[in-house]
Amino acid sequence: MTDSSSSSWHSSQKPSFVLPHKTPNVRDLYEIGKKLGQGQFGTTYLCTDKSDNAEYACKSIPKRKLICREDYEDVWREIQIMHHLSEHPYVVRIKGAYEDNLCVHLVMELCSGGELFDRIIQKGHYSERAAAQLIKTIVGVVEACHSLGVMHRDLKPENFLFASTAEDAPLKATDFGLSIFYKPGTKFSDLVGSPYYVAPEVLLKCYGPESDIWSAGVILYILLCGVPPFWEETEAGIFKEILKGKLDFQSDPWPKISESAKDLVRKMLQRDPTTRLKAHEVLAHPWINDDNVAPDRPLGPAVLSRLKQFSAMNKLKKMALRVIAESLSEEEIGGLKEMFKMIDTDNSGTITLDELKDGLRRVGSELMDHEIEALMEAADIDKNGTIEYGEFLAATLHMNKLEREENLLSAFSFFDKDGSGFISIDELAQACRQFGLDDVHLEDIIRDVDQNNDGEIDYSEFAAMMRKGNSGLGMRTMKGNLTINLGDALVAGTQ
Repeated sequence: MTDSSSSSWHSSQKPSFVLPHKTPNVRDLYEIGKKLGQGQFGTTYLCTDKSDNAEYACKSIPKRKLICREDYEDVWREIQIMHHLSEHPYVVRIKGAYEDNLCVHLVMELCSGGELFDRIIQKGHYSERAAAQLIKTIVGVVEACHSLGVMHRDLKPENFLFASTAEDAPLKATDFGLSIFYKPGTKFSDLVGSPYYVAPEVLLKCYGPESDIWSAGVILYILLCGVPPFWEETEAGIFKEILKGKLDFQSDPWPKISESAKDLVRKMLQRDPTTRLKAHEVLAHPWINDDNVAPDRPLGPAVLSRLKQFSAMNKLKKMALRVIAESLSEEEIGGLKEMFKMIDTDNSGTITLDELKDGLRRVGSELMDHEIEALMEAADIDKNGTIEYGEFLAATLHMNKLEREENLLSAFSFFDKDGSGFISIDELAQACRQFGLDDVHLEDIIRDVDQNNDGEIDYSEFAAMMRKGNSGLGMRTMKGNLTINLGDALVAGTQ
């Protein structure tokens, strides 16, 4: 083994700590209470400050899930960005970060009012004027981020929470796990985000902060009509639609929506990022600025029922993905370690493109050359033309876990508590309680997934739902996930 390859092998080994300094033990300062929710990488708990009994949320990220150096750097950057944005009234405020041998803990403001869509569905009626107020808050956060040199990169309704259950509670942005610092003029190429909300230039791997405005424009479109503007059964299909970019303003309810609202949607979903509105221009648009332009009449029951279905579907899939992510053990990572050694035929500690192609063929992979090249590019984090061990783990872990049959079966059996072969509405309710999800519209989930209308979800219906266009897999997962299906989409987009 040469010196250079030996050092690259060691540089890809993961560090022991995320924070550059030692911290007190979080449990000495806070009482950790009930589980509030579960993400792909972290679990959020209610926690109480022992000194004054004030309540906060504590997001605990197990370090065994941080597979390589880049994952450690991502968490450290998320903490820095939260501190950087912490004075903004519509950003969840971080109180402190703590670390022990097992986890990193982010203690932050508690937002108990639920997610954006859930609140709208619960109220049962809302108008263009209400939608204008919500977009004003969302784009206000984008403007604050951009003015402080931060790109959010994962704007979606799930990342906006109401501070409390009060009617007039402020909406706050959360989850800066994919956010990044940027300098004006810098272009980025890594594929991150969530399928429905991702901008065309992100798929083309050359983007800047304008991509956040696109994502906010997608949210506005959904707020007004209940479904995303670019919709297909598969992720590759969604990407094709985004790259084609034809907006539907003909279907119901668009004919009833004001011209001013449509004008703003068009300008936020402008394909050319250089002519897309900037955050301050969105905020100055008459539909947002002038109370008389956005009508106050309710948008109608069809919009709400679509929104309900879209929102409920995302929740079941998210719970299932969490079950799969939780079930990944050190033993499974061990298998990937062996696979790395098998592909790294010259034992250099790095994998070249030719070694990757050859190795994947030997394990029976049916990936095409262009897909392997896309995988190589996604995995090669430091862009030196080879994949180090840590990079390999980060990329392959996600690619082969989320839709593999045995993982779908184990996720299905997690929901199917009595082993009957069907997920009933009661079992679904039980799973929602376990994940700390309130106000989930169970009937809508069942109705959306239950193809034979027997009131329950069988395994084939569950698997079909999991393989449908994914609703965004959160943090680092997207780096692998967005790339795999991209070859076809890019071809379609350039035709």
